[in-house]
Amino acid sequence: MADAKVIPFDDDRSRGSAQRTSRRRSAPRRKGDPVAGVKALPGQQEGRPQDVPQAAQEQPAPAEPQSRMPGRVPGPRTGGGGGWDRRIAGGLAFLRRRLTGEYEVDDFGYDEELTDQVLMSMLRPFYEKYFRVEVKGIENIPADGGALIVANHSGTLPLDGLMMQVAVHDNHPDGRHLRLLAADLVFMLPVINELARKAGHTLACAEDAERLLERGELVGVMPEGFKGIGKPFSERYKLQRFGRGGFVSTALRTGSPIVPCSIVGAEEIYPMIGNAKTLARVLGIPYFPITPTFPWLGPLGAVPLPTKWTIQFGEPIPTDGYPPEAAEDPMLMFNLTDQVREQIQHSLYKLLVQRRSVFF
Repeated sequence: MADAKVIPFDDDRSRGSAQRTSRRRSAPRRKGDPVAGVKALPGQQEGRPQDVPQAAQEQPAPAEPQSRMPGRVPGPRTGGGGGWDRRIAGGLAFLRRRLTGEYEVDDFGYDEELTDQVLMSMLRPFYEKYFRVEVKGIENIPADGGALIVANHSGTLPLDGLMMQVAVHDNHPDGRHLRLLAADLVFMLPVINELARKAGHTLACAEDAERLLERGELVGVMPEGFKGIGKPFSERYKLQRFGRGGFVSTALRTGSPIVPCSIVGAEEIYPMIGNAKTLARVLGIPYFPITPTFPWLGPLGAVPLPTKWTIQFGEPIPTDGYPPEAAEDPMLMFNLTDQVREQIQHSLYKLLVQRRSVFF
């Protein structure tokens, strides 16, 4: 006589496979015979074949998947819920070191731990979400040793240098740190002075740059200075004069390669349509920008426009093949300065042609 048909009680496959195995091994029975050890459900007649063995009735209902359990907070991808514990513990350890003074700074005031844990974390949302920076040619930055990164400067406020610093730190395979050379005005401001020192910035002078390069650091310089950052919007992406080529002399003295860097997107964050020169002289600043939103909208006008940025690092220009006295050759410095400037300008034009939109 054929076995009676059994309707599954639940969809637990692992337990259902064991039930099917036990049913196949049981002796055949005739239709209408009661199943041993199984009581009739309410509303069923005694002796009618039952749908589920007793063992299935006694087992509890399957628990919900862990991700659906009420009150469960999924942890980060790398370590489940324990990742938050490690973050909290790391944060408390960081605070303890700051309060007890158990952290290191170099003779320039650079605080690597504070930069990694705090300053980079503050800049990263602007880098990733607001300006959506795209980085190209990061492989042109050496894995070790000193190198001088020379970039164009624009944007009314020096946000391009900060975004370049994050780009190097977050995209370089070896996580290298960029030490920026800043104007003396940066170190005259009360709060900005301390933050700049902690982030590894130093005064834009040949002596400091040479010391950093000899230590094997990455040094960033923007030779246009205030002429580039404060130029009107009508002259956007047109490089200004690169000074007297002092950065080339420093690279020649240390034998460090020069890496040209082109930044597109910073010109449009504050479209400078005017300059209140009289007010700038009264305040003691190089320029007082007038934009479509500032000062008309007050503090709201100081919010930069969310443009799409591209930062491209070009092929390095070696300097270690020149003799030591080459640093005093004005013609060589002029030629190398012009070569770096032309390479940056050519890359800017190329990136502008490839750009689909200012904001996308």
